[in-house]
Amino acid sequence: MKKSIMAVLVAALAAAVVPASSAFAVEKLKVAIPQKGFWDSSWVEFGQAAGFFKAAGLDVDVFYTEGGAQTIAAVASGSVDIAMSNGILGAIGAYVKGGDATPYRIISAEMTGANELFWWVKADSPIKTLKDADGKTIAFSSPGSSSNLILLTLLKQAGSKAKPTPTGGVPSTYTQTMTGQIDIGWSVVPFALKDVQDGKIRIIARAREATELANQTIRVNLASINSLKTKRATIAKFMEVVHKSIDWAYSNPQAIDIFAKNMKVTRDIAKRAVDEFYPKSAMQLGEIRDLNRSLKDALDYKFVTSPKTPKDVAGLIDIVYKPK
Repeated sequence: MKKSIMAVLVAALAAAVVPASSAFAVEKLKVAIPQKGFWDSSWVEFGQAAGFFKAAGLDVDVFYTEGGAQTIAAVASGSVDIAMSNGILGAIGAYVKGGDATPYRIISAEMTGANELFWWVKADSPIKTLKDADGKTIAFSSPGSSSNLILLTLLKQAGSKAKPTPTGGVPSTYTQTMTGQIDIGWSVVPFALKDVQDGKIRIIARAREATELANQTIRVNLASINSLKTKRATIAKFMEVVHKSIDWAYSNPQAIDIFAKNMKVTRDIAKRAVDEFYPKSAMQLGEIRDLNRSLKDALDYKFVTSPKTPKDVAGLIDIVYKPK
């Protein structure tokens, strides 16, 4: 009789354990993120610090890139499931060339409006504004990036004939500009803000001056088309956690502490960077805004060779999660 009761208990325990273990199975994703440590490249790090990804049963393997084409190449090759923070013009240009065979899709907006970038010169430079930068080299990260789009827009607005030059990430651009290889550098706050504060360099243009881009989604998040077929629910869950992480970052002081530590700046400078250059409204994920303007920009800046309409690129956009 005792053996019979024990057998029943063991069987019941086994039945309870099996579904519990499957319900909490960890789902894995590989994610490429450009420019490690910047505010809007830290959503995964913030979400991990807050425990959101673990609570959602997500194991996120992060790879950091220099941005632009390097990030897109990672998702296009299938090396990662998701590539975050990519310039929308590069994504549009690749899709127009490849059509539905393009190996990735836009799954969310990443940045709407131009805010956190600025262009600068050494304190002793004779250049005061973009208007007197004709013939001078001016940096952006890489072709197709948001810094490329913003710079071209600023130069067009100013009527400047400066020479856009790809220089890679912010640290390498800083070195090239300080050593005179480039006349005008680009940066993302808070990097170089202390140098501005100390009078070592001067800001000559800010991204927010590109008023045409104010309501335009300029950066997007991408996912591999194969991953969307096999891991769609997991990718949607990932974006839901990213949304939760954004809310946490704008309400929890710990996010500023992490940001300051990553960027090796004081907390005051880190907070100034967020308060002045990263409005939370710019971080909306659920819709690609002012697509018509992006398509016009893609034509004007030669990312496509003929005019396109939203219908022509409808297959590129597959929003997996829309915040309520």
